[in-house]
Amino acid sequence: MTSPTRTKTLDRQTLADFPLDIIRQVQTPCYLISEDAVRRNCELLDTVQQRTGAKILLALKAFALPALFPIIRSYLHGVCASGPIEAQLGREEFGREVHTYAPAYTANQMERVISYSDHILFNSIRQWQTHRHAIDTAERDIEVGLRVNPGHAEVEVDLYNPCQPGSRFGLGPEDLQGVDLSGISGLHFHALCEQNADVLVRVLDHFERRFGNYIDKMQWINFGGGHHITRADYDVDLLCETIIDFRRRYNNIPVYLEPGEAVVLNGGVFVTSVVDTMYNGMDIAILDSSAETHMPDVLAMPYRPHIVGSGQAGELMHTYRLGGISCLAGDVVGDYSFPAPLEPGRKLVLTDMALYSFVKNNTFNGVELPSIYTCSLENSAPTLIKSFGYEDYRIRIA
Repeated sequence: MTSPTRTKTLDRQTLADFPLDIIRQVQTPCYLISEDAVRRNCELLDTVQQRTGAKILLALKAFALPALFPIIRSYLHGVCASGPIEAQLGREEFGREVHTYAPAYTANQMERVISYSDHILFNSIRQWQTHRHAIDTAERDIEVGLRVNPGHAEVEVDLYNPCQPGSRFGLGPEDLQGVDLSGISGLHFHALCEQNADVLVRVLDHFERRFGNYIDKMQWINFGGGHHITRADYDVDLLCETIIDFRRRYNNIPVYLEPGEAVVLNGGVFVTSVVDTMYNGMDIAILDSSAETHMPDVLAMPYRPHIVGSGQAGELMHTYRLGGISCLAGDVVGDYSFPAPLEPGRKLVLTDMALYSFVKNNTFNGVELPSIYTCSLENSAPTLIKSFGYEDYRIRIA
């Protein structure tokens, strides 16, 4: 349960980056991204780079909005991609290093990945051997890495745990025994999800125990993503000490980190409006948005997003179940309380909605996709980046 103190603090910060006069101007439903908040996150990430010599990449799987790339690329060294489409976006729109990893690549995908990537990471020796000739004969220099499984993670939800038993992610030490690794430049592991530096310390210890005899043969090590560096309680000093110590022990080896959420944490909100209210054993508000289509992680994780000015069910005077506009019976954001009754037209502001939001939304039921806006405290009006309509729905199915 969110404490009242934390809620008030979160609301104050949200209203500082997304003032009410900006909220009033947007058409709902929409994602609204703050340039100021993203810049603050990047400045903190850059202090980590400056203190440790590590290079930080933006994970496009969490946030892929070219309108904000000019800000982000002025601090970060590049992007990590999950296949040819993200790699192309990174090359053409971000313009710095592109690191691409997927559990497997077809020949057609690899041809495209080669065109856009600086680093290509493989999930198995077979995949590397399958595509090695294509990479070796490419017109551009490409560094090759292997994803390995550190054998330890502290992710509580199996859906997001890359090290759970039977995981398809990464090689074990037994897979590398007797393999000629000539041509392999680095090792990559990813075992964190919204976690603090103490978890990295424990994961790194397991990684070194399993793969320490290979590290001196590598040109770089990638610590993956899931580092919640810009969270208020994150131990930045411990992160920096851990990276510095690791690099010192391995001849100052270059280190990469590839956070997604940390780049845009608390950097965006989702604005939706109440369309109708009803009663069925409890008060219900129908929104012009959908958890199923616009905020799929709300149902998948699941989690309860914070709404500015709201409380837990029963905490404030009026409690409502907030329902989405799709036909899915479980399309429910959650139960929230408010100091006054909700009326049609009332705008609600859901916080921390820059990450894993518009990159994952869908058009189930033909529900219209939310618009995307950016804002800055230097400007009195939001900037509409993209709005969507029928053609955006149709082009995905025919």
